[in-house]
Amino acid sequence: MDFFLLTIVKAAIIAFIFLTTLAYLQLLERKVIAHIQRRPGPYRVGPHGFLQPLADVIKLITKEDVVPPHVNRTFYILAPFFAVFFALIPICLIPFGPQVEIFGITTLMQLTDLPVGLVMVLAIGSIGIYGIALGGWASNNKYSLLGSLRSSAQMVSYELALTIAIATPLLLANTLSLQEITQAQSGFYFGFLPRWHIFQMPWPQIFSFIIFVIAAFAETNRLPFDMPEAENELIGGFHTEYSSMKFAGFFMAEYAGIVTICSIGTVLFLGGYNPLFPPELGSNFVPAFLFLGGAAILFFHALQAERWRDKITFPLFGVVFLGIAAIFAVPMLWPYLLPVFWFVMKAGVLIFLFIWVRGTLPRFRYDQLMAFAWKFLFPIALINLIITSGLVAVVS
Repeated sequence: MDFFLLTIVKAAIIAFIFLTTLAYLQLLERKVIAHIQRRPGPYRVGPHGFLQPLADVIKLITKEDVVPPHVNRTFYILAPFFAVFFALIPICLIPFGPQVEIFGITTLMQLTDLPVGLVMVLAIGSIGIYGIALGGWASNNKYSLLGSLRSSAQMVSYELALTIAIATPLLLANTLSLQEITQAQSGFYFGFLPRWHIFQMPWPQIFSFIIFVIAAFAETNRLPFDMPEAENELIGGFHTEYSSMKFAGFFMAEYAGIVTICSIGTVLFLGGYNPLFPPELGSNFVPAFLFLGGAAILFFHALQAERWRDKITFPLFGVVFLGIAAIFAVPMLWPYLLPVFWFVMKAGVLIFLFIWVRGTLPRFRYDQLMAFAWKFLFPIALINLIITSGLVAVVS
């Protein structure tokens, strides 16, 4: 009974944190791109725009939900729910930490660990394309249909390179369990170099990681590969006929896909929740020092603030950072907090890369996109797989 209660609590915590992350990832993206383009970004709703996601949700819920008369109503309504549903499931399989003891119960810092967890993630991710395909087809709009067809072709093409890139670290880990893949990357070479798969011998998977990241951009329909939403060609693509929360559902699925693919990349290539360097060299104190530094920066800016609200909000956030630093300084909490911190830091860097690329690179032409997948990315991924399998066979 205690096990089931703990599982329900874990599911509720993961759902709350994940959905909150999706809401504020949109704000983070707008802020980062605004800084790249030398704009302030969202700033008026709440302190520094932090309530903007809540305002967006209220706007979308209260906005008129228009259903065009010419659509296939059943599949038109089901499409965004399909996209969201299959985008949310994989997070249940992501390991955020090792096995810990909570209230006398031993449990994983993960909702569930399947022996074929990675296959499950790939299978669910491949089904997610049906949301976009159905949305374009059910809209009964030629532009929407073109957007969904281009998306299907794009995702099928890049899924091949993505899957081959994923297969190479599996040869090193020799398991499909995401928890075991993470544990296979624990430890350090020479006492300081992490045994992550991008560094792991006999063939470091840095090439595989680069292929994975490129294919992940296409899989999540992000710039420079956002062909299904090429506004200058398709008037918005597959979601042209959608409004209100149905429209928001597709974008929620896109952001969920970004978080999921970055989490998978963290587990497969960057050691998951394993630290960047050994505890003997002070890795346990990194979170506390980071939040202390953040608090110091906030207090410094508060002293130089020109707007009256900044003189209030900066010190408040500084106090919050000091409290978080104090929590991370408690050794008793390290087994629970440090793995989550390292996992979030690595996944956060990958998410920032997605946002940075969107604000930096222009969109590919569709023929360039497909040629790049089949003539360059797929052969390189295949060669890397052959080299890795040969070296693993020789070493073993």
